[in-house]
Amino acid sequence: MQLRQILQDSTRTLSFEIFPPKTAEGEKNLFVHLEKLQKFNPTFISVTMGAMGSETGKTFDIVERINKNLGTHGVAHLTCVSSAKDEILKSLEDLQRRNIRNILCLRGDPVQGSKTFIAPKNGFHHASELVAFVREQTKDYFSIGVAGYPEKHIEACSLEEDLDHLRSKVNAGADFIITQLFFDNADYFQFARLCRSKQITCRILPGLMPVTNYTQIQKFTGMCGAKIPKSTKKDLEEIQSNPQAVKSYGIQHATNQALELMGQSAPGLHFYILNQSESVEKICERVWY
Repeated sequence: MQLRQILQDSTRTLSFEIFPPKTAEGEKNLFVHLEKLQKFNPTFISVTMGAMGSETGKTFDIVERINKNLGTHGVAHLTCVSSAKDEILKSLEDLQRRNIRNILCLRGDPVQGSKTFIAPKNGFHHASELVAFVREQTKDYFSIGVAGYPEKHIEACSLEEDLDHLRSKVNAGADFIITQLFFDNADYFQFARLCRSKQITCRILPGLMPVTNYTQIQKFTGMCGAKIPKSTKKDLEEIQSNPQAVKSYGIQHATNQALELMGQSAPGLHFYILNQSESVEKICERVWY
């Protein structure tokens, strides 16, 4: 079933993002974690694509397994990275053969070591071009999600410019937006207001990542341009040598975020779970009802 219809019929949604494990054992463990989270009846689970657009088939395999075995909806990431138009078309045909109806269209990251994204030959420079191509080739077969950046995309000159890019993705045919991770809800609420002022009217799902490791979260935020508030950074620096304390802090911080978001009528919660369930399970037990 397409998320487009589900989102129209649902006041609030819960969703998770995972990545394709590299081994069979890793995949087995992943589904153990996902089954633990099924008690919360998530609306969908999105599956990332490997670096440089690799492991496309693995991504699709996991989405197909989610659709068939977990009783929820899988969303496959589709990127512009290393893919010419004919290769993307083959991916779309593969998705249709598997009866996968929901995708997240992304530009993807630059090659490691480069700050500039270089489009592949006969490929796309922007996610908006990918969205338009999917719509042109498949009409309304897919429900399409895109990414939004509450603190602006790291490559954008300004939030205003970035919002214009987001509007172009929505105008090209996107049905919903999932935001990059953020740690200050004020950034999400401002972003949502600015989107509405730009006539971006589709659902904007806030993306949350519970902190489980201080070094890891510094790396993630450095890559995507999200900021860690000064008070949060100070707290984490004081406990960084105590892994359990960091994890507990991350659970409480994300719980507070989730409660405030729901209290102010955010249309859902989307958790980046890093293929684990412990932290998100504890958060959802406190906030999801």
